[in-house]
Amino acid sequence: MVEGAILVVDAGEGPLAQTKFVLAKALKYGLRPILLLNKVDRPAVSEETCDEVESLVFDLFANLGATEEQLDFPVLYASAKEGWASTTFTKDPPADARNMSQLLDAVVRHVPPPNASIDAPFQMLVSMMEKDFYLGRILTGRIYSGIVRVGDRVHGLRNKDSGAEKIEDGKVVKLMKKKGTNMVLTDCAGAGDIISIAGLSSPAIGHTVATVEVMSALPTVELDPPTISMTFGVNDSPLAGRDGSHLTGGRIGDRLMAEAETNLAINVLPGLSESFEVQGRGELQLGILIENMRREGFELSVSPPKVMYKTENGQKLEPVEEVTIEVNDEHVGLIMEALSHRRAEVTDMGPVSGTVGRTRLCLTCPSRGLVGYRSVFSSDTRGTGFMHRAFHAYENFRGPLGNVRKGVLVSMGFGTITAHALMSLEARGTLFVTPGMEAYDGMIVGEHSRDTDLDVNPVRAKELTNIRAATKDDNVKLTPPRLMTLEEAIGYVASDELIEVTPKSIRLRKKYLDVNKRKAMSKRPKE
Repeated sequence: MVEGAILVVDAGEGPLAQTKFVLAKALKYGLRPILLLNKVDRPAVSEETCDEVESLVFDLFANLGATEEQLDFPVLYASAKEGWASTTFTKDPPADARNMSQLLDAVVRHVPPPNASIDAPFQMLVSMMEKDFYLGRILTGRIYSGIVRVGDRVHGLRNKDSGAEKIEDGKVVKLMKKKGTNMVLTDCAGAGDIISIAGLSSPAIGHTVATVEVMSALPTVELDPPTISMTFGVNDSPLAGRDGSHLTGGRIGDRLMAEAETNLAINVLPGLSESFEVQGRGELQLGILIENMRREGFELSVSPPKVMYKTENGQKLEPVEEVTIEVNDEHVGLIMEALSHRRAEVTDMGPVSGTVGRTRLCLTCPSRGLVGYRSVFSSDTRGTGFMHRAFHAYENFRGPLGNVRKGVLVSMGFGTITAHALMSLEARGTLFVTPGMEAYDGMIVGEHSRDTDLDVNPVRAKELTNIRAATKDDNVKLTPPRLMTLEEAIGYVASDELIEVTPKSIRLRKKYLDVNKRKAMSKRPKE
């Protein structure tokens, strides 16, 4: 939708991993970014640090394959907090220049006007989409050519292998433009304007809206492919239906389809018996969707994340991500060991400029190895580490992962968990539950200290007798349990387990609740 971009970089920190990601996207579309160094009012920032950051940004541009024109970027210095921007380095601009006019002038000077023809027929590529209760679907995009007025006949087109395909006919009911941060109604708009149209219900992001005589669709934007899938199903545990209000497969399916409509990075495919395969770009994105559904009153069971493989020329390919990590020097060995179990390969390693005792690692790691690693990383680095990951490419399968997790303690009783039972289970491993919680057959109540699963009874009550003993009422002291957050649970569960998500609780359970069924299934050959 745009002709230019402003790259905002912290003058104290310099470019970070995510700066590289967004800049790569901007350069790919041929934009000429303007560099804005923010937070120059900080005491630690001097002209030398700004020059150093500028040269780091220049190197980043060059590494990402910027053209000569893109490398010739203007530099501005700003303090967003104090509300001013300047073309020269200063900490205290004069009173009449304490505003953003220099930045706005730079935009006018360096960003080219849209090269669009008003005389050609109307065409627009949809870049954003939202829903409105009164107007239906609202499509936002920039007009590629021509003029559009309220009441015009238009249709939606999409690119197929065989050529452009018509999706829907309709007419423009409402036209809206942004004025500052507010939407204002308008009667007509021309080439180069960014507008929102109401009146069509089928076109989505990447489709073209055009006048009825145009039958060619505009080229669409390439999206990063989904790399991870999870299966969402109906919650069928013995405790189902206690907390949530939306329990059926139909309700879950409608909610997922509505999400897929507005969120392009998510694909939803119907599966077996009221289950849905949801494909996304990472477990964090799917975790946000699950958390939103949970807050809306849904109950569901969710399978662990599965990586989406590809096969080309008989070779099995898997998604590999680029990981940038910054940690204190004393944690480097621990992180390297953990990631080598997860099939990561180091591409670059060196000290972080401007700091003492910090190391930056650049690695490539399969997506399946990074599932659930973020919480492990936080505890390994005592919360001082920084990790950024982005999809890199599909590469050859790197082989099975090393030993990443221990076995679990599985409940074989139904009822309320007692402190008396947990006291004797503490020696067996780490517990995930507290006394007073509900448990059922097949629910996971802790992590075993060994690699095998162990069936335990956490609901055993103390037998009442009429014999007095000195140890009868020993005070039970339990170690505080490890209570799982949703994100940790997604990374923790193994392939034969599920996460039970309700508005009030997150429980881990085995896929097959019955002990004998689990034993029979474990003897089957693995896929």
